[in-house]
Amino acid sequence: MTERVLVIGAGIAGLSVALALAPTGRQVTLLERDPAPPPGDPDAAFADWTRRGVGHLRHSHAFLARLRSIIRDEHPDLHAELLAAGCRELGFDGMLTDVHKRRYVAQPIDADFVVLTSRRTTLEFVIRRYVERLANVEIRSETFVRRLLLKPATTGPIEVAGVVVEDGEQELELTANIVVDAGGRTSGVIEQLVEAGANIPEQEESAGILYFTRHYRLNPGMSEPPRGKAPATGDLGFLKFGVFPADNGCFSITICVPEIEMELRKAIVRPEVFDEICGLMPGMVPWIAPETSTGVSRVFGMGDLRSRWRDLAPGGVPQALNLFILGDALVRTNPLYGRGCSFAAVAAYDLRDSLDESADPTQRLLAYDARIQRDLRPYFENMRDQDRSAIKRARQALTPGYRPGLKSRLIKGFLEDGVNIAVRSDPDLLRAALRGFHMLEHPSAWLKRPKNLTKVVGYWARGKRRNAEAYPPKAGPERETLMTAIGLSPQADIERLRA
Repeated sequence: MTERVLVIGAGIAGLSVALALAPTGRQVTLLERDPAPPPGDPDAAFADWTRRGVGHLRHSHAFLARLRSIIRDEHPDLHAELLAAGCRELGFDGMLTDVHKRRYVAQPIDADFVVLTSRRTTLEFVIRRYVERLANVEIRSETFVRRLLLKPATTGPIEVAGVVVEDGEQELELTANIVVDAGGRTSGVIEQLVEAGANIPEQEESAGILYFTRHYRLNPGMSEPPRGKAPATGDLGFLKFGVFPADNGCFSITICVPEIEMELRKAIVRPEVFDEICGLMPGMVPWIAPETSTGVSRVFGMGDLRSRWRDLAPGGVPQALNLFILGDALVRTNPLYGRGCSFAAVAAYDLRDSLDESADPTQRLLAYDARIQRDLRPYFENMRDQDRSAIKRARQALTPGYRPGLKSRLIKGFLEDGVNIAVRSDPDLLRAALRGFHMLEHPSAWLKRPKNLTKVVGYWARGKRRNAEAYPPKAGPERETLMTAIGLSPQADIERLRA
């Protein structure tokens, strides 16, 4: 008998489930509470698509190499359609510094270090149109899932038999063999399970930042600025920024501000202040020059950024059967690392493999949980540790007279003058680091290899003068200089923290 799968949500996570399961012959129905995309092209989708359930719809997006390779290998026609719609592929050669280029020899693996980037609306618009054409997939828009349909209570795990949806003023029960929650961070599925008696432990903490994005379009006849010495991405400690090339002559700029920088985060939502800040970063100046581009959106803000990991089988004990959860409903990540979409897609294919290897509901869930722990947990923990360090540094920046201890200075020196310089100098080390960044292996594995660590220590030991060429220009001004330049008091938040 063909299994019927109900998927809550038709965002990137829900669409990834359809991409993974449709080729297996299962009947897949996506239940999406928001309207379908408007007719027309990607520009129409960006301008008019209403997606209440996707708060980050108009923020910068990119698909890491792991996700881009899944699309390319599993659905080559979709890959071609994305490129035809204007989505961009940024390859390994664009990451090479002048120091790299003198010793660079191309290798086959370089073709896998590719980022697929465009406006999020374009990515989702094209993927959805492709999924809608798959023979055994249906997408029901403006269909709100009220709750799970649970089988009568037993002594074992909760058993899910379908969902209950709104049907006008009444409710309609939809039964299924499998239910997948891809409803995002606002999904109430976990809460319903807990109310029904499930034990689902949760780790959650703040990412410590707020996210601000503005979109731009190149002026007629203009091209993107060439890659120069000044970086178009940077971390100033009190502020992070990045330029994201997109589709059809568009690009976006995202600026991340620590939560404790109250004055800055209030001012940055004004487009003129946002652009003024960008103008203080040498690497972004060529992008926003009036002759090059024009701002075409307001500044989109996003808060409540939290990391979260939920455990569906604590201690190896499944809490709900015939139900699988992925995407932000299961694991939330800091968007700064660009892994949210990749996490969802990897989990979707982990789900496919878990369903295919067994028909037993308990074994399926345990297999899925094991794969999630293997494929996602290391990146989640790595991200969480970096977030904690960034929160600590942001607070230290607002602490008058703070001086780091010897251990902190040594770690900072090793990272900045050892790891970073080695990666900016040696093409093989760049490849090794990118394998972790792109989720092709454990994020810390490359630096634990004796050969790589020896190289890094060697660069560190050379000293700043001998490595001078590998250092990028300063990404931007100091905090006090930036705050003063945009008319804010550098002392206001310092005084607030003292109070």
